[in-house]
Amino acid sequence: MNVFMIRMNRVIGPKTEDPMRVVIVAVAVVIVTLQSGAAQEPLALARTIDLPRVEGRIDHLAFDGATGRLYVAALGNNTVEVLDVRAGAHVKSVPGFREPQGIAVVPDAKLIAVANGQGEGLQLLNADDYRPDRMVQLGDDSDNVRYDASAKRVYVGFGSGALAAVSPTDGKVISQVKLAGHPESFQLERSGSRIFVNVPTADHIAVVDRGAMKVIATWPLVSAKSNFPMALDEANHRLFVGCRRPAKLLVYDTTNGKEITSVDIVGDTDDLFYDAARKRLYISGGDGYIDVFQNQDDNRLARVAHLSTAAGARTSLFVPDQGRLYLAVPHRGSQKAEIRVYEAR
Repeated sequence: MNVFMIRMNRVIGPKTEDPMRVVIVAVAVVIVTLQSGAAQEPLALARTIDLPRVEGRIDHLAFDGATGRLYVAALGNNTVEVLDVRAGAHVKSVPGFREPQGIAVVPDAKLIAVANGQGEGLQLLNADDYRPDRMVQLGDDSDNVRYDASAKRVYVGFGSGALAAVSPTDGKVISQVKLAGHPESFQLERSGSRIFVNVPTADHIAVVDRGAMKVIATWPLVSAKSNFPMALDEANHRLFVGCRRPAKLLVYDTTNGKEITSVDIVGDTDDLFYDAARKRLYISGGDGYIDVFQNQDDNRLARVAHLSTAAGARTSLFVPDQGRLYLAVPHRGSQKAEIRVYEAR
């Protein structure tokens, strides 16, 4: 209100004889104020892309920068949806999966790796025509997928507790490491050999040496449980872990495995990402919000936005080269299935 009165006084002065002029100027000031506030939002909705005839839960997403294609694991629909984000159009619905969960692009081999929650494990698709290339036998509940371009390995979490390293060119399982429970999100170091793995049923984070494929440490959860999504700020030795019980973000120091701080976040989170260029975290949750946190220099996190989205919209993908966050929205009632594209600013 103080800001409003200051603007009013600057425009019309502290006193006026014309009531109509006061009303017109007041409306103009409100519009300018609202526009100024909107311009400060860290994420702005740029467009939506329909997911026609997609029903049920939507899981993870992957992006191919060379082709501009976004791949969506439509778990409840048993399909992978292909979108052209440059044109803002749905390209194809690829059937033949059993609860697709994790997904990753293998650009140098021109493959798409899709992990199935039911069935035999990891399916590799030709990225040109989306036809099956080969199947990797892992077992049920194949989940999160990551591609290590330097080693040319696909890593897949699966089963009641294991992580596999797979050669995408021939589909062979190179090695496996046993875990204390089913793995959820995991992150690979680029300058080191460690993999950080969320193991919610064991209430810890497993640290795996991917050269030896063995667990070298476990970091206990302190402030919360049910650790599902994860992001890594390798340059500053920070690991961000999203929890559901209660809904909190935990921050760990990767040099010693100690929890540094925790903050409250959106409920039912399933994806979070660190934007290194802007020093921000984006956290999507099924409660229907995206939380944006600014990373302060003194290890403090300040929530700078709590954006309303849609119920069940808990999975997303941040593409740093584009500065875009893609949010998966499932069909629920009058809400249609779609991908919402947000621009970071």
